[in-house]
Amino acid sequence: MMESDISIVVLSLQIALVATAVTVPVAMLVALLLSRKNFRGRFVLDVFVSLPLALPPVVIGYVLLWIVGTNSWLGQLEKLLFGSTIAFTWIAAALAAGVVSLPLIVRSFTVALDGVDPRLEAAARGLGAGPLRVFFAVTLPLAYRGVIAGSLLGFVRALSEFGATIVVAGNIPGQTQTVPSAIFTRISSGDMDAAWRLAFVSIALAVVTLGVHNWLLRRAPGRMSSNSGIRQ
Repeated sequence: MMESDISIVVLSLQIALVATAVTVPVAMLVALLLSRKNFRGRFVLDVFVSLPLALPPVVIGYVLLWIVGTNSWLGQLEKLLFGSTIAFTWIAAALAAGVVSLPLIVRSFTVALDGVDPRLEAAARGLGAGPLRVFFAVTLPLAYRGVIAGSLLGFVRALSEFGATIVVAGNIPGQTQTVPSAIFTRISSGDMDAAWRLAFVSIALAVVTLGVHNWLLRRAPGRMSSNSGIRQ
């Protein structure tokens, strides 16, 4: 691999890791609400979180650009506080990657939490454990394989994100150019050998990540399917 290829891969991994690290706590909170609570608006929350699965990534990117761009109130606040907006930076790329991966992580976490016997959590509460202690001492240890698998699924989705990223973060070499956008650029310029090099790297990363993901799901109690939400 050429030095430029390595820098593109490193930047892509950085963006995907940051996106996953920020998205996982949000996804867990949403999954806990969907799995453990019955409340008005639950259906609306589920639909809202699932929207990125149904919307074209370009639409997601445009909405994010409208939210964080220079002309938005949030963009104006960013300029006032920091002198610039996050639009067309690697942070915007991480934001886009996190948004598109959120529904996949939420679905995986929800399936994992549904596989935990509520009676065990109730027993812990009966012994005086608070909500946080119940979660970290009972719920998470029982659901951790599904949680790790969901995080890996979100990571590989963030790593492959293209449409939303190129709208809100652009395709700036050395700053926001990820593996998918670099492949697109090299195909457009006719540099097929360079495009294939990055394509093989992308395929290898996806195969390894999904392999670990599927292995964890096979080892999970009750063997869960993260896509369908059906326990087999």
